[in-house]
Amino acid sequence: MNDANGFMNYLNNTVLAQERGSFWLPPQASTTAADVDWVFQFIFGVSAFFFILIVTLMIIFIIRFKRREGVEPGAAPHHSMALELTWSIIPTIIVVLIFAFGFTTYMNMRIAPDNAYEINVTGQKWKWLFTYPNGHVDENLHVPVDIPVRLILTSVDVIHSLFVPAFRIKMDAVPGRYTDTWFQAKDPGEYLLFCAEYCGTSHSDMTSMVVVHKVGEFEKWMQDAANFLNTMPPAEAGTRLYKIRGCAQCHSIDGTGGHGPTFKNLFGRDVALKNGSTVAADENYIRTSILDPMADIVAGFEPVMPTYQGKLKAEEVTAIIEYIKTLREE
Repeated sequence: MNDANGFMNYLNNTVLAQERGSFWLPPQASTTAADVDWVFQFIFGVSAFFFILIVTLMIIFIIRFKRREGVEPGAAPHHSMALELTWSIIPTIIVVLIFAFGFTTYMNMRIAPDNAYEINVTGQKWKWLFTYPNGHVDENLHVPVDIPVRLILTSVDVIHSLFVPAFRIKMDAVPGRYTDTWFQAKDPGEYLLFCAEYCGTSHSDMTSMVVVHKVGEFEKWMQDAANFLNTMPPAEAGTRLYKIRGCAQCHSIDGTGGHGPTFKNLFGRDVALKNGSTVAADENYIRTSILDPMADIVAGFEPVMPTYQGKLKAEEVTAIIEYIKTLREE
């Protein structure tokens, strides 16, 4: 259902100047997409041609040379050098062409321009986080149109795979190392981004959007997004951080179970810990749970939460605490 909703959102929100994808492929929204599609169509065309040729000849030979009653099989014909050379040379030429086209396209996709705008990407269960040069972190990938963008990927837990079908890019995010890919978006709009590597129970929830801004709008978005803590009330900013920084993936706000304790009615109550003790869920407890999640493991839950030490500013932690306070029922 989540995948279906994400796909429908992709269809409804993508703006491509009236351009849509082909029967086989989504819209060509990056500068390298056309080259990738050409290689695909070439390989597909060659495969379809030889499939039809072989099946057609097979049917003809079955009908033409089927064994008939009273007719004995003749001697096997001598081999034909011309025929053997033909079916060896032609496939060799085709394979060399496929390699040449594919290798050229691959190298163009792998080598980013020197002036590419760099964005750090972090994959985690089950969320994408995009960190911009000014330190802003967002759950969606915002990029300017007609400017090359280089993504530097890593993971904090398991292997994830960032895939943007409209851009024809897919790259693994691997824990303990960095990988990279790049693209240049051609048209403003929104494009589906998701994880293409099974990474656990909520793998299908690991979707996001690439937002391609029109000329001049990306800079304004960046300025507004980076200063949202200064322009929003703390609780409202905490709501946004709850969604952006991955809290929503494990902590519900309606009392339902998840990979982590629910935030509903959390603040102010006593929390039972795995070691048998209890602790009051006050500001210090929540702060410690965010920055050092292994310190107080809640009973009934596994210690799977990553630390946000060095990832969240002090004012961001405060905003999240203020948001959790609003989830108390009077």
